[in-house]
Amino acid sequence: MQFRQQALAKLQSPEELDLPVRFARPQGWLVLSVTVIAMAAASVWALTGSVSSTVGAPAVLTYGQGSYVLQSPVAGQVTAVLAKEGERLPAGAPVLKVRTERGDTVVRTLDAGRISALAASTGQIIGTGANVAAVEKVTGGKAPLYATVYVPAESAAGIPAHASVDLTVQSVPSQEYGVLHGEVKTVDRSAQSAQQIAAFLGDAQLGEQFTKKGRPVAVTVELEKSSATESGYAWSSAEGPPFELTSMTLASASIRLADRRPVDWLLP
Repeated sequence: MQFRQQALAKLQSPEELDLPVRFARPQGWLVLSVTVIAMAAASVWALTGSVSSTVGAPAVLTYGQGSYVLQSPVAGQVTAVLAKEGERLPAGAPVLKVRTERGDTVVRTLDAGRISALAASTGQIIGTGANVAAVEKVTGGKAPLYATVYVPAESAAGIPAHASVDLTVQSVPSQEYGVLHGEVKTVDRSAQSAQQIAAFLGDAQLGEQFTKKGRPVAVTVELEKSSATESGYAWSSAEGPPFELTSMTLASASIRLADRRPVDWLLP
């Protein structure tokens, strides 16, 4: 009966003109105002703000001219190893002596550099073209180190000139000594194969390792120098590690890309 009476009352006053008009409550206006302000602020930030991003990639500390693999021009037995790992030699310096059917042959360096690895030992039988040593192309005793970073090809185009780089060196505890600072010097314009990387670093395994996910682009990073550290380079900590850095040390690089406006991500 109650609902029937309500229905009859509505028929008598279908438009409810006698009822007062209810406006939005103050809480509703507050929510609407906050929403409008937030949307306006987001629009302004999307147009005028900027977002920084980074790209991570493996790196190797090297001298700027790279390395080369020294190969034996003859087949025979190694009778003497005339150089030591870490030794700096001029071009044409003797490295190995190999006994062949026609007599002894001396294997010599092609360019001046430092012997970073020896792959032959006394008494070993080697063939023509065998890899016997890796030589870094460095002449001066105080030649600076660089970081060669192998960046995925799809990310290399977004790297700006002089971009800042942080390097986590594998042989340096980052929690204690921080990261190494550097700046992008050059960005190659073509992706490199495993063979090209191996030829530059003098290490075939690194060539295979850096190309597992595709051919990367080599980015040369100039390390920031500092006279206040033992290593001679700037670190995020005050003093850095209490020892010098050596070439062919692996690292992980974080390169800062160019800042972008958020609205650019929405535009085609």
